[in-house]
Amino acid sequence: MRAVNLLPRDARAKRTTAENAPVFVGLGLLLVGSVVLSVMFLGASASVKDKRNALGDAKAQLATLPPLPKAQTAIEAGLAGEQKARVSAVTSALSRRVSWDRVLREFATVLPSDVWLTSLSAHAPSSPASAAPAAPVAPGTAPSGFVMNGYTYSQDGVARLLSRLNVLPDITNVQLQTSSLTKVGLQDVVQFTILADVSPPGAAS
Repeated sequence: MRAVNLLPRDARAKRTTAENAPVFVGLGLLLVGSVVLSVMFLGASASVKDKRNALGDAKAQLATLPPLPKAQTAIEAGLAGEQKARVSAVTSALSRRVSWDRVLREFATVLPSDVWLTSLSAHAPSSPASAAPAAPVAPGTAPSGFVMNGYTYSQDGVARLLSRLNVLPDITNVQLQTSSLTKVGLQDVVQFTILADVSPPGAAS
């Protein structure tokens, strides 16, 4: 037997509408939420775009500005002055310094093979820039900047040493102070003392 719905049509329509009401409400809420999210997204995108444009404009303006001159601070100026003064002091000191390695190397080169020394003393001359004015040297004053004592086998050996010392540019005023015959063991030798001065820095040629 077939079932027959005996309810009126109006009752059936109201029932269908009541059953579908939650679905319509959910769809409405979903639509409203989508609209709200779309509006928020569009607003945020516009804000980010505006900020990017503002940043780009600021960078372009900064690029057109001339570079700031590098100002020298008082500390930097003071350090530069101290460095310049130190370099000047070192240069001045080196210009007044006796090159002892050169002096002794040249002396060893001219020392005859038959001469041997027992002592050698040397000191640099006074710097003309720093020393007080010295009293005039009396004629005949013995030099004292380069003093050597030693032996050789003959007076010819002493004369040969004197002649070689006189050709050294850094040794001046060479004088023979003493020269005498003596014995070393059983060997007859000549004992001598020679005096000289060291040339001031820059005076040797």
